[in-house]
Amino acid sequence: MVKLKKYNGFLKLFVIFLTLFFISSCSDKNYNLTKIEGKQLPITEKAAETPAIESFIKPYRDHINQDLDNVLAYAPETLDKSTGKWQTSIGSLLADVCLQRGNTVFKSRENKDIDMCLLNHGGIRAILPKGNVTTRTAFEIMPFENNLVVIALKGEQILEIAAYIIKEKKPQPLSGMTFTISKDNTAKNILVQGKPLDLNKTYYVATNDYLANGGDSMTFFAKGTQKFDLNYKLRNVLIDYFKDVDTVVAPKNIRITEE
Repeated sequence: MVKLKKYNGFLKLFVIFLTLFFISSCSDKNYNLTKIEGKQLPITEKAAETPAIESFIKPYRDHINQDLDNVLAYAPETLDKSTGKWQTSIGSLLADVCLQRGNTVFKSRENKDIDMCLLNHGGIRAILPKGNVTTRTAFEIMPFENNLVVIALKGEQILEIAAYIIKEKKPQPLSGMTFTISKDNTAKNILVQGKPLDLNKTYYVATNDYLANGGDSMTFFAKGTQKFDLNYKLRNVLIDYFKDVDTVVAPKNIRITEE
């Protein structure tokens, strides 16, 4: 009987020991960072070293390049955004094309006309070189996924647009609007579609969705009374224009003059 009691006591101690052991083994351990090691791994993989991958990708690459290199029109001269103080040939072309082609969509949907177009100088990312104009050309000029939108603005905001252009001192792409910069650095003789600016009238201004949301500090767009997304990418506007013309002709009319 004495031996049995001793055995039971030993068994209880053993069970307690096992319980404490498992609890301690399952508890969170604190680890301290003592050393960080790294090494540079050069990328030496070439197409020749991965023939299986190259053979898989090649048909897709060739198809894309064929589409991009498809000739759409011809440019008799190079159009560059760096030539011109208040306007450039390529900027005026882009603004004119967006106004004209965007108006076709806007007129059919809303039965209204776009009055003017304002884009941003920085949004033009490449020249339009002399020679064959391809789909790739449009992607290089307009690489972003911006949509063409129309904002309804009051005449007061058109004044703000003119003031913005004067302040920024950049040839912002502009179409449908002309004005003169006076000697006191303000806008006068503002015409929209050839008519004097009416401060009480609502004007429909085409731009891209980036600027419509206040990009490039064009905060006047936020004051619009209506916004219409045409779901028409500016790049596609340009591509459709190239497809419709045989020769790209840069507009020569003056939009902004100085006293």
